[in-house]
Amino acid sequence: MFVRFSLIVLLCLGTAFQAKDPYRRVVNHSFDSGEYFEYRVHYGLFSAADATVEVAPQVQTINGRPCYTVNVVGKTLGAFGWFAKIRNQWTSWIDTSAIVSQRFYRSVRENNYRKTETVVFDHLGDDATVTDENGTKQYKVPNNIQDAISGYFFLRTIDFSKLNVDDVVSVPTFFENAVYPLKVRYRGKDVIKTKYGKLNVLKLNPIIPDNQLFKGENSIRIWMSDDANKVPVKVEVDLWVGSLVMEVRNYRNIRQDFKWF
Repeated sequence: MFVRFSLIVLLCLGTAFQAKDPYRRVVNHSFDSGEYFEYRVHYGLFSAADATVEVAPQVQTINGRPCYTVNVVGKTLGAFGWFAKIRNQWTSWIDTSAIVSQRFYRSVRENNYRKTETVVFDHLGDDATVTDENGTKQYKVPNNIQDAISGYFFLRTIDFSKLNVDDVVSVPTFFENAVYPLKVRYRGKDVIKTKYGKLNVLKLNPIIPDNQLFKGENSIRIWMSDDANKVPVKVEVDLWVGSLVMEVRNYRNIRQDFKWF
């Protein structure tokens, strides 16, 4: 009788503990510390820019939670730099268990424009605290909010085999002091050719709202490796003037080797 009573108490305590835990748990077999990707961006025949996406080797603690530190750096190259001199750095601290953003930093250097911003997320209170040149301000945000970088990494954890063609995945994202749904449409499977060989891929279309930069709702096309990594190997972007193509130039420390053929 005492053993049964003890089991009931333990079950109740365990249930209560889970109910108080505000964080979800997301299974991640796609990326880990140390991952590095380098991309070359072409504008027509010109090499326009380089971009790197790197997960730092060490896990950091932010808001009392272990986090991946993801650094994204983009800069224009050569003659294209005379037209648009850009050097931007974005850093996202992504909760290793919940795959949500705990902190976000961006340093924007585009011609004469300058912007430095830090966002700290409180997932217990559903708040985002933004600090920039204008001071500090707090915003209400929904549960499991993402920043522009962490939202992409969360997409890499999704099991696309459970989706139908044209299904849309929506991820709540906080950017430029506003919440918007990052919507991505799954377009099915394909095979593409790269400098390393051919690769089985998943086709994705981020749904872009009307704006003065991108040419239409389906102006961005992403080919993501159809494997455990689920990493973009090619991106095409239709602009109102011309188009951009981004392809993998170098990589290392991925969780699973690509199956080139």
